[in-house]
Amino acid sequence: MSDLQPTPSGARLIGCAGWSIHKDAAAAFPEEGSHLERYARVFPAVEINSSFYRPHKPETYARWADSVPDAFRFSVKLPKSITHEARLRDADELLDRFAQETGALGYKLGCVLVQLPPRGVFDEASAADFLPRLRMRFGCMLALEARHPTWFGDAATTLLEQHAVTRVIADPPAGQPGPHVPTTLATYIRLHGTPKIYYSSYPPEFLARVERQIEKRRAGGGDVWCIFDNTAAFAAVPNALDVLRGVAAGGAAA
Repeated sequence: MSDLQPTPSGARLIGCAGWSIHKDAAAAFPEEGSHLERYARVFPAVEINSSFYRPHKPETYARWADSVPDAFRFSVKLPKSITHEARLRDADELLDRFAQETGALGYKLGCVLVQLPPRGVFDEASAADFLPRLRMRFGCMLALEARHPTWFGDAATTLLEQHAVTRVIADPPAGQPGPHVPTTLATYIRLHGTPKIYYSSYPPEFLARVERQIEKRRAGGGDVWCIFDNTAAFAAVPNALDVLRGVAAGGAAA
């Protein structure tokens, strides 16, 4: 854990869920290198979703870390064996394995993402036991995307605040009964695609609102992750490029 370093405060960490580059977007990236190397010369961050489905060897994470610039950051999704099968209970062995694997990213591990199942009801005792166990293993940002209404109540909010876990801003906002209530200064935005989840490309007016939200949240002093997960029809990379260019050009001024 000693080699983990926090991302500089106020960083804009815009990217996609995965680093595949479709031929239609290839012109925006260098021609030479692996997909990850080319991707990381344009984007500052990526979300690894494959870790949710299967483990990766430490050597694989180390190779990925060596492929990207020093300032690049990875967000890695917690395995479903912890979130969906164990339901956050009795998961020490699984957490140890995940921490040992992802530790090979070193300081480039910027966030651990916890996505809970749609039917994952908030159980205060289980959550209060799990979150400090997660926190003790990871010195980086922790983000949690809940998809059941019970995770948006006062008790859950307090618990996330106590353990410095960032509540994800998701689109569409599954399970969220009202406006977003932040739990840390940091921000993690996950854009899955609307109206067709994972497929739909976002229109320019929506992306402009995202740009303004990034700048507003960044002005508060926290790091801002913005990850496009609408990858099924290759919309994520063009959408993320538009937002990256928009904030870089200063077009998202409040």
